[in-house]
Amino acid sequence: MHQPDSPASRSGTPRLRKRDSSAPSTPRAPPCGLGGVGRRTTFREDVGHAAAETYLVTRLTFILLRSLGVGSRWICQLLALLIYAVLLMPGFIRVGYYYFFSSQVLRSIVYGDQPRNRLDMYIPTDRSKPNPVVVFVTGGAWIIGYKAWGALLGRRLAERGIIVACVDYRNFPQGTISDMVCDASEAISFICDTAASYGGDPNQIYLMGQSAGAHIAACALLEQAVKESQGEEIYWSVTQIKSYFGLSGGYNMQNLVDHFHKRGLYRSIFLSIMEGRRSLPQFSPEIVAKKLTHGAIALLPEIVLFHGTGDYSIPSSASKIFGDVLKKAGAKAKVQLYKGKSHTDVFVQDPLRGGKDPLVEDVVSIIHADDAVARQKYDDSAPSPERLVSEWRIMLARQISPF
Repeated sequence: MHQPDSPASRSGTPRLRKRDSSAPSTPRAPPCGLGGVGRRTTFREDVGHAAAETYLVTRLTFILLRSLGVGSRWICQLLALLIYAVLLMPGFIRVGYYYFFSSQVLRSIVYGDQPRNRLDMYIPTDRSKPNPVVVFVTGGAWIIGYKAWGALLGRRLAERGIIVACVDYRNFPQGTISDMVCDASEAISFICDTAASYGGDPNQIYLMGQSAGAHIAACALLEQAVKESQGEEIYWSVTQIKSYFGLSGGYNMQNLVDHFHKRGLYRSIFLSIMEGRRSLPQFSPEIVAKKLTHGAIALLPEIVLFHGTGDYSIPSSASKIFGDVLKKAGAKAKVQLYKGKSHTDVFVQDPLRGGKDPLVEDVVSIIHADDAVARQKYDDSAPSPERLVSEWRIMLARQISPF
């Protein structure tokens, strides 16, 4: 695979604007730097946080139902989702225990002053040298996205010596797509500014998103490239991102309106999320990429799009077409397809199986490509992750999944 150019070779010195340290919106510093990673919270604090997170997830579910309307289709979808969750519950419980009680997880770090401007950090045990950082924007149909959805990916990558920052952001109806893109950009800026404080390497920052999160992250990346190419003042530079990883994303909203409507994300709701039909081109990375100047294209990092060919929530053609558009425009892009994999196979079922996870292996191979020591330590001789859910449960859940 072609490796991305270094930030210095992609651009000159960007007009980076420093944050006003006196502003109320300034994100707080890490809780004691790296010392905060090892701090043990009390059992009472952990239980209280778990209760708060459970309340929020329950509230998100009811917001989703209220937004979509409780018709017969959605009652069936909800029942399928509940059965799906019950079947995979043994794995979810173990991941949840890790999320709430591991000292390697820093939860709810404030990165901005808007509601839900929080992120979780997954820190590797070995902090003898700066580690690569992945900024991960979770999916959730722009309605139920939540930072904890990235816990399994965060754990798997942290085990391979990679810091993961799972970003929370305003969902609909609390915000619309421009708010979500703004929040994602704010989180990226925060990580670019503070990565070293958490033991991260500021020269090895990667951007990743899954499903709706892949769309939001792509919008933020291209929007920033446009601003930077036009000489506008910015808080982070596109050249600070080594690679963008898009997992199961949709990149042309105009082409997906009817598809989502048939899948249950009704047209009226989706257009409200996207701020009306006229805004669809603005928030369609595929359309935006066609109009980028050579200067903006030159700023972009390597873009790698992952997608399962058995994905019915967002067809794999979405990634293939976006990849073709990027290549035609002169960007460095690659599409990695997983034969027969569904929307949740790559992100949920495969990691729960244990062993070598195709997505994690592909992502790690890119991040560790130029680090022979990391490849030897984490890739060639690393122990295989344990299975979290029995195979019959995974296969049955796959058949029942509403995604």
